[in-house]
Amino acid sequence: MSNTIVTKDGTQLYFKDWGPSTGQPIVFSHGWPLNSDSWESQMLFLASLGYRTVAHDRRGHGRSSQPWNGNDMDTYADDLATVIETLDLKNVVLVGFSTGGGEVARYIGRHGTKRVAKAALISAVPPLMLKTAANPGGLPIEVFDGLRAAQLANRSQFYKDVPSGPFFGFNRPGAKVSQGLIDSWWAQGMIGGHKNTYDSIKAFSETDFTEDLKKFDVPTLIVHGDDDQIVPIGAAGLASAKLVKNNKLIVYPGAPHGLTDTHKDKFNADLLAFIKS
Repeated sequence: MSNTIVTKDGTQLYFKDWGPSTGQPIVFSHGWPLNSDSWESQMLFLASLGYRTVAHDRRGHGRSSQPWNGNDMDTYADDLATVIETLDLKNVVLVGFSTGGGEVARYIGRHGTKRVAKAALISAVPPLMLKTAANPGGLPIEVFDGLRAAQLANRSQFYKDVPSGPFFGFNRPGAKVSQGLIDSWWAQGMIGGHKNTYDSIKAFSETDFTEDLKKFDVPTLIVHGDDDQIVPIGAAGLASAKLVKNNKLIVYPGAPHGLTDTHKDKFNADLLAFIKS
């Protein structure tokens, strides 16, 4: 079986499919500018317990092809639908981290929940990251312009600076810095396409998921660290919890954005408990 799926515009999506094919499918959507490798701890943990764990590299990221166009949330969501439908997955638990949380939200907004049993938004970007008149708690456009400028100036250095500092909270006093996590983040980012990861900054920051979240009609887990320096909890996790009908919100005190690694054991236990609930 080939580990690629081709979308209707000819983009090749690389995916992993771990665990028994008979297990309940847990489908993971990764953050920017990473790829499915960022979920390996959760996938190994759940696959070892009998779940079928599936994750794809978003178009333009990881081992998927790097199309010039389609680096937007609608297309990301449709790509996710293509993966789920091609593998004929049903009773799915959708898990999205950061940008992947936006992908999950837009998937439900566009494709509904006929194949979905539950959803989980982890350090996720919805409802809207950008500060607007209607969203005063968001981040100003200058923040995202700064990310774009840094990527154009020296992408490799930028992809060292993000995980070395705010992503894992390694810039906090007393933080236990892991060079391995920094190196992994950099390596994943650098495999991604320059144009694709650049375009994706607009996709994750300017897409408004408010209406998508209102369409959630399955049990939803929302996990956010209250020291998230990338996607601040107030305009994200806490705001999403007000929009999603049937949700369980878990706030991790002092946790950074990258809590799936820094708080891996706690997060794996919380995710398993939610799946089984």
